Amino acid sequence: MALNIRPQIDDTDCDCLAFGEVMLRLDPGIQRIGKTNNFDVCEGGGEYNVVQGLSSCFRLNAAILTSLVDNEIGQLIASMIARSGVDCRWIQWQPFDGLGHQMRNGLYFMERGFGVRGAKAVMDRGHTPLAQLQGRDIDWLGLFEKIKPRWFHVGGVMAGLSAQAPEVVKAAILAAKSVGAIVSYDLNYRHSSWANKGGREAASLVDKQIIKHVDVLFGVDKLAKTVDSLDVEVFSQALFAMQQRFPNLQSIVTTMRVVKDASRNLWGGLCLHNGKIVAASYQHDLAIFDRVGGGDAFAAGYIYGMIKNLTAQESINLAVAHGALVMSTAGDNSSASLEEVKSLAAGGYMGAKR
Repeated sequence: MALNIRPQIDDTDCDCLAFGEVMLRLDPGIQRIGKTNNFDVCEGGGEYNVVQGLSSCFRLNAAILTSLVDNEIGQLIASMIARSGVDCRWIQWQPFDGLGHQMRNGLYFMERGFGVRGAKAVMDRGHTPLAQLQGRDIDWLGLFEKIKPRWFHVGGVMAGLSAQAPEVVKAAILAAKSVGAIVSYDLNYRHSSWANKGGREAASLVDKQIIKHVDVLFGVDKLAKTVDSLDVEVFSQALFAMQQRFPNLQSIVTTMRVVKDASRNLWGGLCLHNGKIVAASYQHDLAIFDRVGGGDAFAAGYIYGMIKNLTAQESINLAVAHGALVMSTAGDNSSASLEEVKSLAAGGYMGAKR
């Protein structure tokens, strides 16, 4: 049985709306953050990366609900969002005070790592407008009546931005459900966001309160044991355990990732849908160029499959293939084509064509 996704009325319908912070990523390329003279820039954010993939790769109508400071950095981020085809109309613009004392746009510096040297991120996202958002600042029901998304996506990154963020996320989820949207939530955990708020244990308590209102969950709270292979049985046990704790969930989906080093991961995925475990047919010892955004791309592939009423098997195959392709390129975002994803999901190889 497929998810009960509201039918598309016309080709302007919002297929998926994500709610989360969009930052400017500064990438030193092959250099290290503390040694480089140059940075490339792109936009990124856990929830945003999902709708970016849905728009850029999967050609769905996707939108982002976020907040930016109205200065040149904010306008740069917005222009990058628009370039990917993601609807920018729901960006909440905030005035710039000239110095960023009150609000500032988020930045993060990211070096990719290689081999035994792991990837490293330096976050610079204090005082961002989305972190200061209060539940009363937005007419949630009125806003969602305007957008009417068929699917709404948010996650632990957004929920960890501030002390009030969990209540803001909950208000947005309830408004999404009031207009008939399927709601998905990603258990993304960022240590930098929770380090001074109780760490992973505090994040799990917040997640527990939010998941009660969710239809599709990405990720699992914990595995029964540490794995060094793509052990379907171990991951399956974790999915069934989550289902027992949260019977409201219609689908639980997770990547299967074992990090060998920064340049090579074991990579796969599976889902629990309609009481059955479905594992991706595509599983690989994967060479990694830039792992940031791989999990978000995985979520985008699964959401696309569900929106298109594909089977759970087809959807999880697309999820794993899209995540793999995004980790083969620089930056958070998807630059894969739908044809490439479908080919890889079917067992193909993205070799050169002559």
